[in-house]
Amino acid sequence: MYRSSPSVKNYKTGPGINPRTGYPMASVRGRTVTTGQPLKSGGRAENPIRKTTTKGGNYRSTKSGAGMTAKGVRAYRAANPGSKLKTAVTGKVKKGSKAANRRKSYCARSAGQLRNSSAKTRNDPNSRIRQARRRWKC
Repeated sequence: MYRSSPSVKNYKTGPGINPRTGYPMASVRGRTVTTGQPLKSGGRAENPIRKTTTKGGNYRSTKSGAGMTAKGVRAYRAANPGSKLKTAVTGKVKKGSKAANRRKSYCARSAGQLRNSSAKTRNDPNSRIRQARRRWKC
């Protein structure tokens, strides 16, 4: 067990606070890590992106290929300045182009997601991950 130094005693203590640094902890991919800086506005996004798959929404339905719509990408980029999020590469691309490399990278990442998903998801041709991979032409 770590002993707290005199300077740490001035920080807030309690659940969600790293006892060694006094900074809030954030959950990343199921693991709790320290952010190194105090959280802003209680750790919540001020304008969260609406997660809807209805007509005109930010996310595509599973039947239409899953993933984000162009409108959803615009909304995300407006809420997160400096973001480089882009829509899926769905058209024909030249070998070695930036778009081809994005597709290759996505296909490699999503293959890992598919491999680590449940057997039900892996074997379902209409699961969101399979539909998204089909849309990206993986």
